[in-house]
Amino acid sequence: MNEQLTHMAKQVTAGKLTRREFMGKAAALGVSAAMASTMFADAARAAEPKRGGDLKLGLQGGESTNSLDPATYASTVPYMNGRHFGDPLVEVAADGTIEPRLAESVEGSADARVWTFKIRPGVEFHNGKTLTSEDVLKTMERHSNEDSKSGALGIMKGIESMKADGDNFQVTLTESNADLPYLLADYHLVIQPDGGMDDPGAGIGTGPYQVEVNEPGVRHAFTKFANYWNDDAYFDSVENIVINDATARTAALQSGQVQLINRIEPKVADLLGRAPNLTVHSIPGRGHYVFVMHCDTAPFDNNDLRLALKYAINREEMVDKVLRGYGTIGNDMPINAAYPLFDDSLPQREFDLEKAAEHYKKSGHDGSPIILRTSDVAFPGAVDAAALFQQSAAQAGINLEIKREPGDGYWNEVWNVQPFCASYWSGRPVQDQMYATTYLSSSDWNDTRYKVPEFDALLFEARGELDLEKRKELYAQMGMMVRDGGGLICPMFNDGIEGMSNQLAGWEVNPGLELMNGQVSRQLWFA
Repeated sequence: MNEQLTHMAKQVTAGKLTRREFMGKAAALGVSAAMASTMFADAARAAEPKRGGDLKLGLQGGESTNSLDPATYASTVPYMNGRHFGDPLVEVAADGTIEPRLAESVEGSADARVWTFKIRPGVEFHNGKTLTSEDVLKTMERHSNEDSKSGALGIMKGIESMKADGDNFQVTLTESNADLPYLLADYHLVIQPDGGMDDPGAGIGTGPYQVEVNEPGVRHAFTKFANYWNDDAYFDSVENIVINDATARTAALQSGQVQLINRIEPKVADLLGRAPNLTVHSIPGRGHYVFVMHCDTAPFDNNDLRLALKYAINREEMVDKVLRGYGTIGNDMPINAAYPLFDDSLPQREFDLEKAAEHYKKSGHDGSPIILRTSDVAFPGAVDAAALFQQSAAQAGINLEIKREPGDGYWNEVWNVQPFCASYWSGRPVQDQMYATTYLSSSDWNDTRYKVPEFDALLFEARGELDLEKRKELYAQMGMMVRDGGGLICPMFNDGIEGMSNQLAGWEVNPGLELMNGQVSRQLWFA
């Protein structure tokens, strides 16, 4: 009974249980009204934000090659560093709406071509400089520069001009785009003094915590910035500890070395969730685990070979054995029902060994081993998923050779470099951003080298289409183009599985990027 009461108290703290519901359930367990009232009051008090304490995060997704330059962020630890020390203009809230950050208001013209962001006054950078619209302009110019190699470069396409005008930053687009505020919420677009032109890796921003220790691949420590402009961060300090090994990460949470971890392996999630001092959160969303092929590199420049591999993967088996039910099957496109304007009538690709063998024969491949690179850091269960893929492909006569790569350096030396590898995407708030980041021909993060002018034209047409039904049709067409002609093998959409000490409170479900869309250091507190 004590375990049930503890679980109910957690639900109160998380806002999932009202007083009436709590009292009713407690009575059903034979708990007196007086005792139940006391327990409810204790849980309610825990739900009130408290200041102080040192938050330690145990994270997979950190490497010795990581930089504090927001343009370079490609894995979890750098992304979380930016969330601690910096701010974008706007943020996407848990309910999918746009939330002001350094822009206190956003206004679009009637045709959605001209967007004006009013910059919040009195905001201070960690170096003492006051934020201006010029800092915003230079930040955007840096990320739209081809030489920057920014992860946000793809979403900056379609901008005709930008200007700083007093307290306003204004963007004029070549075509209408009602989703522009969502694009500028991208986590790479951390506003830096002078746009980061002089020293982009200095780690200076306007966020609640300033950089104290920067040891890439080991740890990154931050302390509360005394002149932070907002009041939505409660800890005295935050530390990102790089723990790429899943077993070590789980042990660190259980022992209390850290209070929060990401990417719990599905095979241990249920067992870990039974621990009385921990809570495991599973969050469905837009994240997907994938295998990516470079469409411009042999043998993957042959679409029949790509189709052979797509038909040779058993999605249902992978969801069952790798995700253990914490996810859904994919359809070789990066979009699922979590996205606005998703077309659920699109046909689902099935596991079909006959078609796989047919396309493989048609490709004319010589039968030599096809090398698939993977690593434990690619996604939880990536090595097991590659092994399953190897087994099912062999049934179609396709010889896959699995090469297991070290975790350190994977995101710099394998992903977006080698022609066939395991990877993951956290998804984006809207389809335009997902497609612009990963499938636009000119995007630096086009990790399948899918460069199709007709697709680019549809993307820009969809941006300017204000009729939602017509835009939905365009997105459906784009999805099928990627599915049938691209280099993406998307067997599954994953739930985010994260573990948290019950010392922490304030958790809310956020379908954005992992760790509450990166906001855990701002929205959680010690109960």
